[in-house]
Formats: sequence, C-alpha cells, structure tokens
Amino acid sequence: MSMQDTLDTASRKLLERAAPGRVDFENLVVVPLFAVVAALILGALTMLATSVEPATIGRSYLALLQGSVGSLAAISETLTAAAPLILAGLGLALGFRAGLFNIGAEGQILMGGMAAVICGFSFSHLPFAVLMPLCVISGGAAGAFYASIAGWLRAATGAHEVITTIMLNMISYRLVDYMLRLPWVQRPGRADPISQSVPPNAELPALLQWLDPNLRLHAGIFLTLLAVVVVYWLLFRTKLGFEFRASGASPEAARYAGMRASLIIVLAMATAGMLAGLAGANQVLGVLGRASPGFSAGIGFDAIAVALLGRSHPVGVLFAGLLFGALEAGGRQMQVDAGVSIDLIGIIQALIIVFIAAPLLVRALFPWGFRRPDSGDGRS
Repeated sequence: MSMQDTLDTASRKLLERAAPGRVDFENLVVVPLFAVVAALILGALTMLATSVEPATIGRSYLALLQGSVGSLAAISETLTAAAPLILAGLGLALGFRAGLFNIGAEGQILMGGMAAVICGFSFSHLPFAVLMPLCVISGGAAGAFYASIAGWLRAATGAHEVITTIMLNMISYRLVDYMLRLPWVQRPGRADPISQSVPPNAELPALLQWLDPNLRLHAGIFLTLLAVVVVYWLLFRTKLGFEFRASGASPEAARYAGMRASLIIVLAMATAGMLAGLAGANQVLGVLGRASPGFSAGIGFDAIAVALLGRSHPVGVLFAGLLFGALEAGGRQMQVDAGVSIDLIGIIQALIIVFIAAPLLVRALFPWGFRRPDSGDGRS
C-alpha cells in the first residue's frame, strides 16, 4: 500500500469517528428492529413446534397488537408498564456507559419504593404539592444511597459491582420483609406483611380517570419523559457525562487525563440507583398504593434487557421500554384471546436479548438491511 493510500485510509477512519451517523443509526435502530423481527419469527416457530395451529399463532399476534396499542385502555396499560422499565433502564444504561455493570436495579427499586411509601404515610398531614414531590425525592434518594454502597465498595476495595449488586439485591428482599413486619409500617389489623397505604395526597395523579375509572395511566409518565431528557443532557451535554463516557470507554486513559476514577464510579452508581429508586416510587405512588414482598415484580431485571436493547442510549431506552411495556400489556390480551401461554412473552424477550447480544448474527440473517462495509479499495 502506498503512502497516499495509507493517508487516505487514516483520513477516512478519522472522519468516520467524527461523524459516525450511519454506523450509529444501524447499531441503535436497525439491529434492535431486526432483533425484534427475528424474535417474533422464532416465537411463532416455537408455537408451531408445540403443536399450536397457524391460525392460533396469527390470532395471538393480533391480540398482542390489539392489547398493546389497539385501544385507549391498551395504550394506557402499555405506558403504565413501560414507565418503571424506562426509569430503571436509564439508570442501568448510564452505568453501562460508565463501564459499570450494575445489575442491582431490583434492590434499588425495592429501597426506593419502601422509602416513598414510608414517607407518604409518615407525613400524611402535608398537602399534595409538598408530600407527593417529597415522596418521589425520597424514593430517588434511597435508591441512590443503596446503589452508592456498591459504588463505594468498587472504588475503595475493588470489589466487582456485579457481585456486590447481586448481594445487595438479596439483602433488599429480606430487608423489605423485615420492614413490612414492623408495627409502625404494617397496615393496622393485618397479620400479613403489607404496608400502610399511601395517602391520596401522596399519590401520582391519574391522568385518564375522567374518561374511564379503570385507566391506570398516571403522572409518572411525565417523570419518565423528563428523566429521558435529563439523562440525555447529562451524558452528552455536560462535563460529568463526558467523564462517565470516557471512564467507560477507557478507564486508564480517563485516569491519565486527570479524571477522578473513584469519584466517577460512586457518582455513576448513585445516579443509576436514583433512577431505579424513582422507578420504585413510580410503582408504589402511581400503581400499587402500598408495599408488599416482591412488589418490584422483576422490573429491575427486565430493565437490564431494556438497557441492552436500547444500546445504553436514553432515546433507545425510551423505545425499548415502550416495546417491553407493549409486550407485557399485549401478552395478557394474547393469553385471553388466543389461549397462548404468557410464558411466550418471556421467550420473545429472551430471544430479543440473544439477537442484541449477537449483532453479527442479525447482520448475517438480514444482510440487505445494512450497508456493506467499505473494503478500502474503492469497492463497496
């Protein structure tokens, strides 16, 4: 290769790094889209392999669509299910960007939800304009504190956050069980572990009950959209966000550049935990109205899939959360209308993650959907 060819190749790579629009679009949009299509196809093949009639498969996917976006009630359920997934997914995505594999969102959701509930019934005399924001903030603060434990252990001792967040998840389960048995937390007159109810002046307001009392969509959706905007601004428009991304891309280079690695780790984990805590507050203040054992319902684990599907980008997480919320809402309708097991939704979600984790497989299955790589010799 001549010197001129070498210079041309180097220049082209620099330009691609400076303006990687097409590559980013394929990774953020095209790969996840084809991953969903491939998962739906394999889901249909799974049903065929278990002796489900083709007509039933068609009805099940039609019911999935109708149950997720086919009516106002369906859209309400989709958005209600998506809100906590997006909030927790944003926190996990931020951690991934900082090079931290935080899988403790489940425990952080539980801590945030418990803090919001306790704040609600402990200060029930406060007016709505004070109490509701105070409960939301309490949830976020509790989640941030709980996640920062893992961040501090990583920064101070080198303990890997995967191990510590798994252990913190287990601790949170038992801690919630213990707290729900405390006389001042447990609902009066109940022997089972159920907390006191959130007072009406602490609840996130329902948005559509003036149309139908059964519509559960609440103001937490606005909190979710605001969180998407704030996380995008934080990651891509602030010095701290740049430090998060630089530390995740190359910790050694970030340290050499003078960035305080230990502080970045703790701040990234605390911010991620805050978002997960807000997801917990969203659930207890907007949907459940109380706390009970396991009220997080696996949202923290589903949020890992949401963050991966969204490619750790706030906008990607938003759409991934909407997709998973639609699968959850539509899955119930699919089970009722077509008699197909709700477990199929879990299979489809798992297949989506498999394909997201193997983008080369997606590109091999759908080669016509991607730009052919430049060979460097002028041919494409």
